[in-house]
Amino acid sequence: MNLAEHVLRAGQSQPDKLALSVISAARADRWSFARLTGAVRGTATGLLQAGLQPGDRLLMRLGNTPAFPIAYLAAITAGIVPIPTSAMLTGAEITKLADQTQPAMIVAGQGIALPDHAAPVLMESQLADFFALPPADFAQGDPDRLAYIIYTSGSSGQPRAVMHAHRAILARRMMFQGWYGLHPDDRMMHAGAFNWTFTLGTGLMDPWTLGATALIPADGTQIEQLPLLAARHGATILAGAPGIFRRLLRADWRPIASLRHGLAAGERLDPGLRADWQARTGTDLHEAMGASEISTFLSGNPDRPAPPGTAGFPQPGRHVAILDQDGQPCPAGQPGALAVRRDDPGLFLGYLDQPQDTAARMLGDWFLTGDQAMSDPAGAITLLGRADDIMNAGGFRVAPAEVEEVLATLPGAGDVAVTEIAVGPGTSIIAAFWTGAAAEDELRGLAQDRIARYKQPRSYIHLDALPRTATGKINRRALRDSHSLKETS
Repeated sequence: MNLAEHVLRAGQSQPDKLALSVISAARADRWSFARLTGAVRGTATGLLQAGLQPGDRLLMRLGNTPAFPIAYLAAITAGIVPIPTSAMLTGAEITKLADQTQPAMIVAGQGIALPDHAAPVLMESQLADFFALPPADFAQGDPDRLAYIIYTSGSSGQPRAVMHAHRAILARRMMFQGWYGLHPDDRMMHAGAFNWTFTLGTGLMDPWTLGATALIPADGTQIEQLPLLAARHGATILAGAPGIFRRLLRADWRPIASLRHGLAAGERLDPGLRADWQARTGTDLHEAMGASEISTFLSGNPDRPAPPGTAGFPQPGRHVAILDQDGQPCPAGQPGALAVRRDDPGLFLGYLDQPQDTAARMLGDWFLTGDQAMSDPAGAITLLGRADDIMNAGGFRVAPAEVEEVLATLPGAGDVAVTEIAVGPGTSIIAAFWTGAAAEDELRGLAQDRIARYKQPRSYIHLDALPRTATGKINRRALRDSHSLKETS
């Protein structure tokens, strides 16, 4: 099989149908399935003519343009291994990643930091010349062979190079009804940039696999413009990080008549945000939970919405368990380690050149996600936080979400994060960080009223903004590292 061929196959029977529209208030750059497929296969020919060979690695340093998914799928078409990266990475950061992956070539957009590396650079402007080249054949092979490399967000340590097989695309089909409620006549609007893997998968490849249309806001589009664009272009599903929906709720706009529901991922969806969206729009927000090592596997969906406060249910076809320290399944209501069975087609091949770290994530037949969770009798799963984010308060284990959900309900709290910080040798406390205009006394009072005493933050620290990873997740490790031994109140 070939991952790129799988993604583009549905479009071959409807070549004139709209595959992609890059939209702004002024114009739309429209791509039919025929135009998209031609550009991908022509670019694959161009990459081979530029000297790359099947199995070579292509480091992607591209911005928020259609060139990103075209180059990605073109590389996979030719059997080349793309390595998508965030355009926000600095020269020092991308140099470190290049040293780890040793790409044979770098494809780069104007003004994006490049690594200090010997690999030749192919500029984005040259890619357009490849679109009209004769189409390359789809390189076929074992579904278990390496297709692409992505990096973890680094929210709990250093980013790791994650190797995925061509078969990973098969696992994404489990999301079509297990999360999206996606149909061939849908118009999926994703609020993220092309060069975010959440956009690449949910916003582009998955609609194309089913023959649906992808709508992507043009670079520079303000979030507050999204409802107008969604209504104008008939978006039926709106996808983005929870922060996008939070900002939309602060804006003034009319309901989107075509919209059926929204999809949230990238960080935890606050139950209050979901309730506010439902009240404002009359549609639901369906959250999914996944990891770089595996596609999303927990979610609510239109046919089975997640009970409030939970991450939803294992998607049909997924084998998910919550394990105790001995690797045995936990009964409902008992916290444990969230795990996915190793035969899941979406599970990674391993960390590049880190076999010991790969083995450490496996427990028998199970891949340990690094998250703590528990299930209810109906099978809905509640996430309790990353294993290394779980806090210890006087011997009690406390998940950040237990405290954050309460504090976030205070008007004016803004963005909220809670973590454990060290205040002396062997001594730590729970600290709360917030960005809004709410007063510290208001937050303390709310915590005293609604949270058990041992869970209440001892320290409240106001920040202009919370540190986030390149993919927008709250970086609690950064909060711990920068504020430990610095109790401020």
